Amino acid sequence: QDQLTESGGDSVQSGESLRLSCVASGFAFNLYAMGWFRRGPGKQREMVALIGTSENTEYADSVKGRFTISRDNAKNTVYLDMNDLKPEDTATYLCNVVIILKNYWGQGTQVTVSS
Repeated sequence: QDQLTESGGDSVQSGESLRLSCVASGFAFNLYAMGWFRRGPGKQREMVALIGTSENTEYADSVKGRFTISRDNAKNTVYLDMNDLKPEDTATYLCNVVIILKNYWGQGTQVTVSS
């Protein structure tokens, strides 16, 4: 069974940092691009960062220069390093993989940033 499990969310102050982790199981992790998305209060889900199998990356404009996505294929894990967090980063962060045109999501991890 394909599974994604996120962790690392917390309540922090503006300007602080967090590292989110997503451990994957049930599929050949190294063969798939991975993504982090988020859903803020009253907002639609949005892409935060993507990383391809060649470790090419893509970021939402709102997080460029502050967030870094990375992957460790030996650990089947994708990370999201978040620096200089802002209140508008408050959201549930979700890990994503698309396998044969089907989206798989983790349960999410909550990040709350207070000013």
